[in-house]
Amino acid sequence: MKISDFQNLIKELYFHQDSERGIKDTFIWLVEEIGELATLLKEKRLDKEKISQELADIIAWTISIANLLEIDIENALKGKYPNKCTKCNKNPCECNK
Repeated sequence: MKISDFQNLIKELYFHQDSERGIKDTFIWLVEEIGELATLLKEKRLDKEKISQELADIIAWTISIANLLEIDIENALKGKYPNKCTKCNKNPCECNK
């Protein structure tokens, strides 16, 4: 699935609820999901299935915020990460060599 397809799906499913909740409360949900991930990552035995679910939730809540702000996240990612390091202009990055 392309990122734009996922963004459209999240908008179709949740935009009405997200709009009613607002950006600040949607962001709080995102932070709560990050906290759940942090808790899982502190465990001695990592449960990759639970971690993968939390990562998916984090991405979905991030997309919800982008939708509320009318940001095309796929274009934002392409602009921020243009197939090379934005500091050293290399792929892979050689900044720490």
